[in-house]
Amino acid sequence: MATVQAVFGNLPASDRRILTAVNSGASSFSLLGSGFIVLCYLCFKELRKFSFKLVFFLALSDMLYSFFSIVGDPSKGFFCYAQAYSTHFFCVASFLWTTTIAFTLHRTVVRHKTDVEDMEPIFHLYVWGTSLVMTVIRSIGNEHGHFGDLGAWCWTQTGRTGKVVHFITFYVPLWGAIIFNGVTYFQVIRMLNNATRMAVDMSNRAYQQEARAKEQLALNQWGYYPLILVGSWSFATINHIHDFIEPGHNIFWLSVLDIGMAALMGLFNSIAYGLNSSVRRAIYERLDLLPERFRRWRPKNTKSRGPQQEESELVLLKIQDQQ
Repeated sequence: MATVQAVFGNLPASDRRILTAVNSGASSFSLLGSGFIVLCYLCFKELRKFSFKLVFFLALSDMLYSFFSIVGDPSKGFFCYAQAYSTHFFCVASFLWTTTIAFTLHRTVVRHKTDVEDMEPIFHLYVWGTSLVMTVIRSIGNEHGHFGDLGAWCWTQTGRTGKVVHFITFYVPLWGAIIFNGVTYFQVIRMLNNATRMAVDMSNRAYQQEARAKEQLALNQWGYYPLILVGSWSFATINHIHDFIEPGHNIFWLSVLDIGMAALMGLFNSIAYGLNSSVRRAIYERLDLLPERFRRWRPKNTKSRGPQQEESELVLLKIQDQQ
């Protein structure tokens, strides 16, 4: 969600059209990926657990953000305002939902609490309320306009005041979410490391192997979760800072990376958070119901993971059952 001036600035019309195409193409992939996760949640009753419900709202936010990013310039007036506010609102909501997932992991795994489901209303108030406040505040110092047939942005930034407000209402909560998720991941891994050392001291080989397995699983899964936001928004952050320091001097390749990586956030989230073993298992079970002539075309390795591995995945946390 870099500013339009930061991305377009004084670029020629041909470069602007390229940027619009990059945005539309990448957002389309994100729309498909996040839409698939939303569809799975709605169609498969066995996925409607609290932990996956958080993933559902994350995917829903990504899906709506991607949709409003690719609808194109809906011309002046109300629809342009609606598009501008909607993209900002749902983008902020997306990375805020990742913090609720991180908080759930920390509270269940590190603090051994079993009350996370009771906190769902607080999560909704936190995510949607914060997104609404950030979106409304961002209107300070901004103008709403359009770029003819050049595409999907209706929100422009004018002057340093608008750019500062944009930084405060978008990049501050964004990098706050990144730091929070990173610290949470570090604490979970540290706890698992302590459990492994305790197992070594106790000479409990079975417990030691289990602790190491959990540690490796958490490392494999959570190691890249904070990196999704970093990879998606690092170029946008750099582009925003560059535009603030040298307004009007755009770097085309940086703008391409800015728009492309940010638009792919929904796809990255759907793969990392959504395509877990439980989703695959639900899909494979439906494939087993197909006639034999169709089943033979499915991938050969379609066996779901065992229940123990499945429970270890973030989106299917069942810590309460282990306590």
